[in-house]
Amino acid sequence: MEFVPGPAVHRVLCADCGTPIVPNSANLCVACLRNTVDITEGIPKQSSVSFCRNCERFLSPPQTWTLARPESQELLAICLKRLKGLNKVRLTEAHFIWTEPHSKRLRVSLTIQKEVLTSTILEQIFEIEYLVQHGQCPDCTKLAAKNTWKALVQVRQKVSHKRTFLYLEQLILKHGTQKDTISVKEVRDGLDFFYSQRSHAIKMVEFLAGVVPVRSKGSEQLLSTDTHSGTANYKFTYSVEIVPICKDDLVCIPPKLARQLSNISPLTICTRVGNSFQLLDPTTLQTCEISAQVYWRAPFVSLATVTDLVEFTILDVEPSGTVRGKWVSADAQVAMSGAFKSHGSYGDQDAIMDHEGSSLSTQIFHTRTHLGAILQPGDTALGYHLSNANFNSDDFSSLPSSRIPDVILVKKTYPNRRKKNKTRNWKLRSIAKEAGEEGETGAGRGVVGRMGGRDQKKVEEDYELFLQDLEEDPELRGTVNLYAAKDTKMRDATDGARKKGGQYGMDVDEMDTSHATVANGDEQDPEEEADFPAVKLEELLEEFDEMTLGDSENS
Repeated sequence: MEFVPGPAVHRVLCADCGTPIVPNSANLCVACLRNTVDITEGIPKQSSVSFCRNCERFLSPPQTWTLARPESQELLAICLKRLKGLNKVRLTEAHFIWTEPHSKRLRVSLTIQKEVLTSTILEQIFEIEYLVQHGQCPDCTKLAAKNTWKALVQVRQKVSHKRTFLYLEQLILKHGTQKDTISVKEVRDGLDFFYSQRSHAIKMVEFLAGVVPVRSKGSEQLLSTDTHSGTANYKFTYSVEIVPICKDDLVCIPPKLARQLSNISPLTICTRVGNSFQLLDPTTLQTCEISAQVYWRAPFVSLATVTDLVEFTILDVEPSGTVRGKWVSADAQVAMSGAFKSHGSYGDQDAIMDHEGSSLSTQIFHTRTHLGAILQPGDTALGYHLSNANFNSDDFSSLPSSRIPDVILVKKTYPNRRKKNKTRNWKLRSIAKEAGEEGETGAGRGVVGRMGGRDQKKVEEDYELFLQDLEEDPELRGTVNLYAAKDTKMRDATDGARKKGGQYGMDVDEMDTSHATVANGDEQDPEEEADFPAVKLEELLEEFDEMTLGDSENS
């Protein structure tokens, strides 16, 4: 067999580096050719893609939002469409390079080819980095624009409880003022009301000024303006601050203001809060009203609040005959609650431990009170103990010691109420009982007490104190709407079943506790006080399930 040699391959030296190569039109090797010609010229090495965090879609040119998973073919196609100059080369391969999911970066490796000289095709691999920019797609923008507000009313009160806003919520529901509200948001020291029109916000500010002592201030923010027509678009914000004095607070009026108010004794207690707050001197039954305008000229704060009240036992009461309205002046002898009980009594062990070892534990105090009409020997009452109190107030320090009583009684208490596990036969309505249920009312606490991070136990205590205030004060109860709890008449027939309208107006699991007290050695039905505060059936309104945010007043 004869061997036939192939055609000889002629090689030439590279014009730059001298490497033997197959002859080409440029007489350059591949390495030197890449150094001379860059086929990626005109293709950006960095770019960006738009991403909507609400619907998790990417913007695909020109204006199409597409759902694409990370490192998917759909996302790769979106990235390639964002590149300019890619149509001038031939794309042979493209794939993602892994990056951290939280880095907001996408890395793509591309392999392209291009004819640089006659019959000379050059291939090159390079990398492109994409920045993920967060934004909103038009659909999510329209969805968010449903609650677009033009006016905002910020209601604030710098106190440690929410009883004022719980009462304010009931006033708003009773008068139907919430019907123009877009949404309500709870913040640290109050509530925010959002409105679509400025007139609705002004109406709310005027309503608040009519029911609680406030001061308000307005501001506006320019959003856009049209120089041709002379029109402008504004957002309006109204700041409303409520006087930080609540019912049953201990107040020391500045001496100058006290002389202007018929020379009333500076040490008073707050008995009522409306568009002004009323103060009472429990020793003389002298009253005065301070309006919001007078208060904000020289503001002052309370010396003590209801959280500082101490329980006392009434030993003796002797009316003095002075009567002013529902108040009757009386001289009373009181002692600390549990002061004369044996340490073996475990029922009031907490009260005994509070004053155990103190010289004041068994001391009898003489005081003059305004509760002579309702107090009897043996009753218990809450009051402020001023003998060992220390207040950071210059006005209080300036008072002579002869004008500071040892004890100031505020209100009567009912111990048997604490022993009874008895649900109320009434409940209250609320604005937006759950998050997202705007435009509805419910039976829970609603916007008050729903803020994340708040102490739930503190919220429950504030709500319980508010319900007790409604029970004990018929005048306060007449300013709000009370509704009959559902299934109240079925209590005896459905023991142990789930019922609606419990203590907080929510679904509760009521268990049969009639035999529990017997097992513990207590009375099955302890004797109730003769003047135990109770809400009468004729004071309750019938609740309708179809009640909405706008027609709660009519129902």
